Amino acid sequence: MTPKASITRKGAVLLGKHVACDSHEESRPLRIVTHAHYDHLTGLEQSLRKCQAVIMTPATRDLLAALRGPLFPFVGNVKTLSYGETLTHEDERVTLHRADHILGAAQVLVEDKEGARIVYTGDFRMSETPILEADILVLEATYGSPFQVRPFQKVVQKALVSLVESALKTGPVFIFGYHGKLQEVMQILHANHVKAPFIAPEKIFQISRVCERHGMQLGKVLSTIGDEAREIMENNEKHVAFYHMNSKRHVGRDAFRIWVSGWEFGYPRRQIAPNEHLVALSDHSDFKELMQYVHESKPKMVITDNYRVGDARVLAREIEKRLGIPAKALPQ
Repeated sequence: MTPKASITRKGAVLLGKHVACDSHEESRPLRIVTHAHYDHLTGLEQSLRKCQAVIMTPATRDLLAALRGPLFPFVGNVKTLSYGETLTHEDERVTLHRADHILGAAQVLVEDKEGARIVYTGDFRMSETPILEADILVLEATYGSPFQVRPFQKVVQKALVSLVESALKTGPVFIFGYHGKLQEVMQILHANHVKAPFIAPEKIFQISRVCERHGMQLGKVLSTIGDEAREIMENNEKHVAFYHMNSKRHVGRDAFRIWVSGWEFGYPRRQIAPNEHLVALSDHSDFKELMQYVHESKPKMVITDNYRVGDARVLAREIEKRLGIPAKALPQ
């Protein structure tokens, strides 16, 4: 008997009979992209060519167009579903629900003809993520170790704003992070009235424009290729520069630098070099929040995602030990 949920060695999260999430699977007519981070886009070009439909939220479609070029949505049969909207395929119903991660991120619910509720959380942060009741739950495991807990989460934003405001008194500030999280930082700084223009390379600028179109308020963001931004940078005027984490070895080496990363569990912010700090801003749930989701979802079975970065095996053992719910890490 085919299991109702599994994860393949290529990272495809299989739900029911028809759905594959976050990687291509030849046998599945429907591909779902839960969000626009690269580790959830495996085999997307194949899916666009071969699947009956590639499903995502409108915001994820727009982010992928910014990341991959404006022709992206027209390459294959892209179907957008808003949160709470349902697509019926043969004898199964597919619904996307909000996940608090990056703009457009979604949880996936598949309901089959036998009434089973099969849920894949995708990546999520607990604060604004609805907990879905599930018979089978496929759970992200990024921070799946009992040692990966952040008791200081409520003060992280305050620590970030304070650090940026202090550093701006001496000159430009460079912030490094991943797509989606950089725009969250812009939103936090803007909401806290940080008085400095934001400058970003063209791709990050375009992603920021998408985020604004979908309701995020980011403040004044300039592209590095624009005249105003060039003048500010050439004169070394006060500004906050936003760059992808992969750029941290190459830009802003003489400026005040901040990395935003969830891989910090000791302090809300930590100095790692004379003019360099790490701020523990995460867009994933920590261990306690993962356990809370499982407890409130009330599944009969849990599968932890062992394809992507995380502690899936540890998390599965802890779920069985603490909650008494059968759990296994896949792929093995």
